[in-house]
Amino acid sequence: MNRVLIQAVAALAIGACVAYVQPIAAADGDAAPKEAAADAAKPADAGAGGADLTTPMPPLERVAKSPKGSLKNPYTDNEQAIAEGKKLFFNKSCNGCHGGTGGGGMCPPLSNVIWVYGDDDDTLFRLISLGSDDLQKDGYTRKGTENVVGPMPPFGNLINTDQDVWKIIAWIRTTFNGPADRRHW
Repeated sequence: MNRVLIQAVAALAIGACVAYVQPIAAADGDAAPKEAAADAAKPADAGAGGADLTTPMPPLERVAKSPKGSLKNPYTDNEQAIAEGKKLFFNKSCNGCHGGTGGGGMCPPLSNVIWVYGDDDDTLFRLISLGSDDLQKDGYTRKGTENVVGPMPPFGNLINTDQDVWKIIAWIRTTFNGPADRRHW
């Protein structure tokens, strides 16, 4: 277990260095002003469970205030949010473990039909925010297995807002390589 944790930390550190040296925004040639990008990427609705997702809050606060199963991504199929999500995926070094296209690496791929804890928006939001250890403490169990396994570290304190988590998930959804009938988000 310690070896896996050390490998995960090393991969995150390498990913952070790569993101710092070669940010994805420069690679994409995206020079849009932040204000215009923020306006274009506003959520399509107020969200699930009566929660107002238009008011950003820290991801861990959103988890604490939302009943299990109530979170729904307001950015699904929003092109501007997906583009921002891709940048956040690289800037937060998700690629260090999951690969640059989400196809896997030292951790499970994000592009296939197997989701270790489930593929619904609520579960993915909580997994990213809490990490796999705290997700399991919250009552979630493994539903699938992969050849490559590693603990998901908590990013709830590393990602600024719940909206940024949703944008990352929106981009991850675009990497899905499974059959159309398995796309239910």
